[in-house]
Amino acid sequence: MNGKSTSTRTKLERGRSALGPALELVHTGRAPTRAVLTSELGVTRATAGAVAAELEALGLIKVDSSPGSAAGSQGRPSHRLSVRDSGPVALAAQVHSDGFRAALVGLGGRIVATAPGCVAVMADPAQVLGEVVEAGAQLLRESGLRCVGAGLAVPSAVAEPEGTALNPLHIAWPAGAPVREIFSACVRAAGIPGPAFTANDVNLAALAEHRHGAGRGAQHLLCVATGHRGVGGALVLDGRLHSGSSGLALEVGHLTVNPEGRPCHCGGRGCLDVETDPLAFLTAARREPGPEESLLKQSGDLLRSEYGDSDVRAAAEELIDRLGLGLAGLVNILNPDRIILGGLHRDLLQADPERLRAVVADRSLWGRSGSVPILSCTLDHNSLVGAAEMAWQPVLDDPLAALT
Repeated sequence: MNGKSTSTRTKLERGRSALGPALELVHTGRAPTRAVLTSELGVTRATAGAVAAELEALGLIKVDSSPGSAAGSQGRPSHRLSVRDSGPVALAAQVHSDGFRAALVGLGGRIVATAPGCVAVMADPAQVLGEVVEAGAQLLRESGLRCVGAGLAVPSAVAEPEGTALNPLHIAWPAGAPVREIFSACVRAAGIPGPAFTANDVNLAALAEHRHGAGRGAQHLLCVATGHRGVGGALVLDGRLHSGSSGLALEVGHLTVNPEGRPCHCGGRGCLDVETDPLAFLTAARREPGPEESLLKQSGDLLRSEYGDSDVRAAAEELIDRLGLGLAGLVNILNPDRIILGGLHRDLLQADPERLRAVVADRSLWGRSGSVPILSCTLDHNSLVGAAEMAWQPVLDDPLAALT
């Protein structure tokens, strides 16, 4: 009897220890069926079935026990696994130079609801974060869904472990603002359950793209993207963000790509941040930015709709060459197996992919480094999805502890 009890307890513990890895496999789309889950976890079919059943009981996934065979398939079809549409959500918030946005994001990176906020960011971070959290709280009240936590994306390097915004260059916040502390206080004041997290917006975009978008499957993923203003970068290694010793790694916006170029907010000159962002493109194309729409939208619309115009094409080629120079330097140092580009950089890649790839290849030290794939980011609102990933991480690590 004791031997049986020990065996049963061992199987139960093994199954429970697999809950987090199993949920992550379904969350990232790598286990669409119970058969794949069994293989990926390296457990028996019975254990995989028990794990899937427990995740279903927690309201996180859906197990379809009668999916029907696909045309031409043989044998009994495996149960299909998917995230639960009516399951819990994370509150995600993003602040950028043209305003803020709140969203509810479920497992699988699925945006359930969004609430665009103000179009001007005030100089007081507490006021802005209070407003964006209230917008998210209203979404939660309207949805009636359970919340697992909250995440915030900001256009600044975020120092660890303090959670301070060191260089919010394109918004009027003071350097060193304690954004994580303020955000956490706003989340608690709004009665939103779960932990609260804060990180740099491009870091979070890279994390989201690695799990759900163009970076899926990469082992060493480099992401470079414009925001509404400025340029950021991030590196994901084996599924984890590489943030350096204090959260400040991959400040690629301050790589010099034009020594005689524009003065940068950092004190340097000719940085990616001011040579390849939306304002730089509009200026090079001899277009006066208007107040009605964000610089990011204006630059993207201009590039897509007027690429045949000589000024627009010349501006695009100038930015592509400078971006390529910066990417080549990063490739030589980091040796990524994939590069993904976001914001205006995605549009520049799509406008002339061969030119950008040729510049990177020409400036790379090794032939293999020069042929690294360069792809466009594919997720809408990837910084928001990445902010939600932070809030989902404790659940992915240990669903039982996080939810019960």
